[in-house]
Amino acid sequence: SSNKKKLKQQAKQDSEDVNGDPEIWASFDQSFKQVQSVLDRNRVLIQQVNDNHQSKIPHNMVENVALIQELNGNISKVVSLYSDLSSNFSTAFRNDDEQPKNS
Repeated sequence: SSNKKKLKQQAKQDSEDVNGDPEIWASFDQSFKQVQSVLDRNRVLIQQVNDNHQSKIPHNMVENVALIQELNGNISKVVSLYSDLSSNFSTAFRNDDEQPKNS
């Protein structure tokens, strides 16, 4: 269908336009790596909290307070990183749309 072909061509053009700036992609890559690092840490924290809770040892239960506080801070960090990513992504594409096309 003609519409499908046009959509594919537009998507390819959009991809080529943004591909022109490796700094943008490097920035996104770095941001996603930061997010993944925090999410990996959260996975470890959650497992530790679960292990401590199941142990029912008072010291471990007290330790969970600090672990949960760290988790809470990390969640805020992920929200902030995703917010920055969204803003940077919008800016990159908005700036790209403002550039004259070579067609």
